[in-house]
Amino acid sequence: MLSPSDYRAGVGIVLVNSRGLVFSGRRRDNRDHPWQMPQGGLQDGETPRQAVFREVREELGTDAVSVLEFRPDWLCYDYPAPESSRRATLYRGQRHLWYLLRFDGADAEIDIDGAEGEFSAWRWNTPAQIIDEAVSFKQPAYRQVMRYFAPSLMSLSSGRPSGLTRIAAARRRHQISA
Repeated sequence: MLSPSDYRAGVGIVLVNSRGLVFSGRRRDNRDHPWQMPQGGLQDGETPRQAVFREVREELGTDAVSVLEFRPDWLCYDYPAPESSRRATLYRGQRHLWYLLRFDGADAEIDIDGAEGEFSAWRWNTPAQIIDEAVSFKQPAYRQVMRYFAPSLMSLSSGRPSGLTRIAAARRRHQISA
């Protein structure tokens, strides 16, 4: 049985287009500061990598993505108060492994209207806009994610090729299978 001191395990997704802009979705529940990056919980027996592709299909209706990099350590955030949501009565907050994905399709291939979609609108934003428009309790985690992926994001926005060797080095150091 879980207690409010536990963190819900999941994955976070930084989906970037060819111009180095990041996907941001407007939550359907109309909360204040409703813009966020895709994320979702790990299902029983599911690897983080499997969860990433499932979440992209469920929330964005596409498979046109490639993994560029992942952050091999968990980033946590606490919910603001137990009464803020039903999930906050079950968990203290969430912990995510973050993945940087490249969107390989056309914008028209993103379909947020699916049965399991969590977004009512979407757009491409700069990393700074992503942080500024997020709910305050997620902003510290978003800052850490953007800082970690900054070299790759800058390379994409400048058109220069990037060395994506950190993912291989992280796998060796932490023996993590992304």
